[in-house]
Amino acid sequence: MLLRRCAILLFDSREKLSFDFETLISGGEGLRSQLSLLALAPHLGREVEVSPEEIALISTVSPTTWTSYDDLAERFSATLVDALLATGLLLKNDEDSNGWRALDEQFRAHHWWTPAAVAHYFGRWDQITSEEGSRGQGFRTMTELVEMLGAPPPHIAEKVPQEERLPLPRQTPDTFDEFLDSRVTCRNFDTGKPIPLALFSTLIERVFGARGSVEVRPDATVIKRTSPSGGGLHPTEAYLLVQRVEGVAPGLYHYHPIDHALEPLSLLAAEDLSAVMLRAVAGQEYYAEAHVMVILVSRFSRTFWKYRNHTKAYRVVVLDAGHLSQTLYLSATQAGLGAFVTGAINEVEIETMFGLDRIEESPVAVCGFGWRAANKQTVEFDPLQRVWPSQIDS
Repeated sequence: MLLRRCAILLFDSREKLSFDFETLISGGEGLRSQLSLLALAPHLGREVEVSPEEIALISTVSPTTWTSYDDLAERFSATLVDALLATGLLLKNDEDSNGWRALDEQFRAHHWWTPAAVAHYFGRWDQITSEEGSRGQGFRTMTELVEMLGAPPPHIAEKVPQEERLPLPRQTPDTFDEFLDSRVTCRNFDTGKPIPLALFSTLIERVFGARGSVEVRPDATVIKRTSPSGGGLHPTEAYLLVQRVEGVAPGLYHYHPIDHALEPLSLLAAEDLSAVMLRAVAGQEYYAEAHVMVILVSRFSRTFWKYRNHTKAYRVVVLDAGHLSQTLYLSATQAGLGAFVTGAINEVEIETMFGLDRIEESPVAVCGFGWRAANKQTVEFDPLQRVWPSQIDS
């Protein structure tokens, strides 16, 4: 039997503090510290506690060259080798009953940089309810946060004294500045008013549609959008949860950016769709009331095909989603709609509802838009009072 270790693996030393009455009465702080060593391997989808002896063994095993089981058992012990095989950190060449080797092969094929893969896959949520979205919590104001957490870091990083700064001429505000000042995250949507199909279509095409495409060769096509993208690769796909759009049945869709068409994936009853949207944004009820929710799903292999095992590849994938969300904000504002973007999402549940292969493609953020409600029920950060001129939330 031949073995090798999984391709992507990091170790983390984790401390757990617990109350200890004996140390308290003896004059200590009353805390007991327990250290554990954890292996982080994205193909397993879970943390694995390991011993120093297991780390010593696995650190001698190549992720690319197959090693004899007998050699490892002789140098360490068969018990230790078998334990690592049982966890999926070591993989066999002759059987794959747990499917771990197949998952590991997928990660190898997508050319992830190890720290980025660990950060993404161990940062995904499943059935988590964001504190910000919990009923009764609401959106905490700055005043409440300061009372809870103390003063934040300074609002500006000042590097030189004021007298050493070089003043720049102030601009004369124009209509574009007025427009930019009106861009405010929406947490209050009008649930009784649908979006006209033409307006919805314009917004989706403006943000996610292909302005043009070029077939460089029969097996390689590039597109252009209104937002920039690392390497011009545009790996971000728009998966839609449509709740209130005239002429579009409520449900789950994928947007085709060249054909400018919706690809129906699943139609849902209104109450079922509302529950799905709420789970997607980790219980943030105000976002779940949006007319349209757009899941920004990154196809990692598209970017990593060019930037293989690259230290900046994942960063530009995340930037890609950020560019699109800002273009959506501005386009929605220009259309008289409210918009939002959030990273507090249940990636695992979204992957399940859309049938996504988590290694090939995974959500990075969720944004959405719709008609803003006439009355503010939930706090919105609007310090310029352009949207809610009679109210300000500190």
